[in-house]
Formats: sequence, structure tokens, C-alpha cells
Amino acid sequence: MSSSRSKLHEAPFVGPPWWVAGGWLALALLAQVTVLHYVAIRNVEPSFVIVAVVWYAVRVDVRRAAVYGLIAGLCEDALAPGTGAAWTISTTLVAIPASALSRGFFSDSIPIVSVVAAAATLLRNGAFWIVMALQGYPRGLGHIHLHETILQAVMNAAAMAVVMLLVRRFAPPPRL
Repeated sequence: MSSSRSKLHEAPFVGPPWWVAGGWLALALLAQVTVLHYVAIRNVEPSFVIVAVVWYAVRVDVRRAAVYGLIAGLCEDALAPGTGAAWTISTTLVAIPASALSRGFFSDSIPIVSVVAAAATLLRNGAFWIVMALQGYPRGLGHIHLHETILQAVMNAAAMAVVMLLVRRFAPPPRL
């Protein structure tokens, strides 16, 4: 079988262009390191990076989602001293199931994608703290981190809903 024949059976790419996804990630990272600490509740702030990763992952295939999650995690590890590769590993691990799960629902459903964002937050933070524990981070703070993760999951779900509403509001109308 020729390679051109196998290309005919691939689904066309329907996700956002890389430059748009990269712009969302850059804005999320900028907000994360500059202004989101002003909206912290009980020292917990929403993670616009995970919102961007889930937003992209539910619209693309698993491979593209994993690459985007890897890039987002690398950027976070570059900006956060002392985390080693914890953000890289945990963000990549979250992008994969978010993309795989999205094959069963419409990626423009605000309630469903908000729940995916909340679940992704719980999974990502759990993976992050497991990796940090393997790197020698002191144990015993799990109770505090669990409460912070639950609050952050709620905040991220709300942020995802707001982002999706904004994208709908300012997106160009579909072509007929």
C-alpha cells in the first residue's frame, strides 16, 4: 500500500492552528506568572495553563494533545525553580486522557469540558505531587495540597467556562 493511499483514510485536522494554540498558551503563562496571584483564594489561584491545555486537547488527537501538554509543562518547569520535570510529566499525562475522552462528546459543550478541566486539575496535581515525592520533596503535606487542589479544580472549571464563552462570543461566524 502506498503512503498516499494511507493518507486518504486519515481524518482531517479540525483543531485550532498551532499559532492560535501557542498564543493561548503564551497568554496563560504570562497571566500565571504575573496577575493570577492577585485573584488567589486561600493561597490558591486558577491555572490558566491547564485550562489552555484542556481547551486544546479536547479539540485535537492524542498525539497533538501530548505534544502541546509537553510544551506547556516544559514552559512551567522553566518558570518554576525546583520542580525538576514534575510539571512536564504531569501536564503531558493530563493532555492524553483529556484528548482521548473528548472523542465521546462535543468539544464545545461548556458543562462537559468544565468537568474535564476539573478532573484534569485533580489528576495533574496528583501526578505533580507524586513526581515531587519521587524527587525527594518532604511528605506530610498531602492534606493541605488536597484541599488546595479541590479548590483549584473548581476555579479551573469556572475559568474554562468563561474562556469558552469568550471564545464563542468573539469567534468569527461559521462559513456556510
